[in-house]
Amino acid sequence: MIRRILHVDMDAFYASVEQRDDPSLRGKPLAVGGRPEGRGVVAAASYEARAFGVFSAMPMSRAVRLCPSLVIVRPDFPRYRAASNAVFTIFREVTPLVEPLSLDEAYLDVTENAWGETFATKVARRLKDRIRADTGLTASAGVAPNKFLAKIASGWKKPDGLTVISPERVEPFLQQLPVDALWGVGPVTAEKLRAKGIERLVDVRTADVQLLRETVGSLADWLRQLASGVDDRPVTPNREAKSSGSENTYPDDLSDLATIRAEVAQMASRAIAWLLRRQMLARTVTLKVRYDDFTTITRSHSSLPTRDEVDLTARAVRLLEKTDAGSRPVRLLGVSVHNFCGEHDLVDPPDRLPFDQDGV
Repeated sequence: MIRRILHVDMDAFYASVEQRDDPSLRGKPLAVGGRPEGRGVVAAASYEARAFGVFSAMPMSRAVRLCPSLVIVRPDFPRYRAASNAVFTIFREVTPLVEPLSLDEAYLDVTENAWGETFATKVARRLKDRIRADTGLTASAGVAPNKFLAKIASGWKKPDGLTVISPERVEPFLQQLPVDALWGVGPVTAEKLRAKGIERLVDVRTADVQLLRETVGSLADWLRQLASGVDDRPVTPNREAKSSGSENTYPDDLSDLATIRAEVAQMASRAIAWLLRRQMLARTVTLKVRYDDFTTITRSHSSLPTRDEVDLTARAVRLLEKTDAGSRPVRLLGVSVHNFCGEHDLVDPPDRLPFDQDGV
């Protein structure tokens, strides 16, 4: 059976929520993020701002230089999560096979759906209409026989777009794509491939296998499949979390060790609250430190599974001893927990000793 897969992506999500809730912002170039005089970064940009070359992950200081009339709004994540919940409620009315990728995008397998629609295109149109009616926001959708093609299609005609790649259109669609349309191929890898004469996605099919492996390593076989339009990955709802944590880039570098410890303890507390909400235990706590010269290191410690706040917080703070925090200015800190299990998994206590892991 040919699967009917949707990739639905909300348009400029954070910025669109802000413009929806404040009519004075509509039609204006808008960026959600930190202040330009500090080290603010663009978290989202409206389409009016994108016309000036402003995009997410850009330093806000550069965004303001590109667009002097840019309106800057601080993020309000509780509002964004509320809007996301409303959208995902609509998704799950249609099918239980919803795979979230972030707050504002997901895959849906609508091969069978609660609306009884035979054609995925009709499902996509109805979803877009429902999202607009219920939330006041717009979404772009891609319809295809697999996840790879559906994701490319959703970005084809943004904003408020709908692109359908029927099975008979797969090959003509693939023929027009550049090599960096491939999943896993970023700007650096794309440049390496182009240097080898691999300009288009379909060029990957005929490229020498050894040459391809030398260029992209273990991705070679996967990219050859995608270049042929083959992607058998199922839509997987409720993907298991591999880690949880938070990080913060500071407007001014941190040099005081007591302040740094307090920041780490606060981040550890947030990670522990996440474990408590999900009734999960974690074996590993990881500390991330970025110094003022942008050198970034991670330090990890693993032990018996726990969500004890005193234990995990102490372990996170102790990891600072394996860094130069306090003697070198710190630009960013992050704390995360990993290697989860549930209480029901603890039949017998582990017989292995705790261990440390260091990484750069």
